Amino acid sequence: MAQITALTEGVLIRVSTQFRADVSQTTDSSYFFSYRIDIENQNQFKVQLLHRDWFIFDSLNPVIHVSGEGVVGQQPILESGELYQYTSGCELKSELGSMHGFYTFKNLDTDQLFKVDIPVFQLSFPGKLN
Repeated sequence: MAQITALTEGVLIRVSTQFRADVSQTTDSSYFFSYRIDIENQNQFKVQLLHRDWFIFDSLNPVIHVSGEGVVGQQPILESGELYQYTSGCELKSELGSMHGFYTFKNLDTDQLFKVDIPVFQLSFPGKLN
């Protein structure tokens, strides 16, 4: 399981990925990956995650932009030092791809919006990147 980390505007993002053989159908070009995101507020103020923007690269297809409110149906509020974690997934039509993007947060002390980078992370069929 790969792990990627980035810190932007006092918010730490950790991403772990895993190929899901149990739900993939490789003979039908269906490669499913799960990813776990840890979001840690290292600021001295409370923040709220409002929006997400993902850019999904599949080596056999154009980049897809996915945008929406919150994550997994929530717009979590994080106190200073608090950690929020969620798991989601992505299906690719090829053995190799990647994802990256950003979250839009609000500083709940000032109501100022700011963006937090989601670092690029690889989605690869086991053994593909040897």
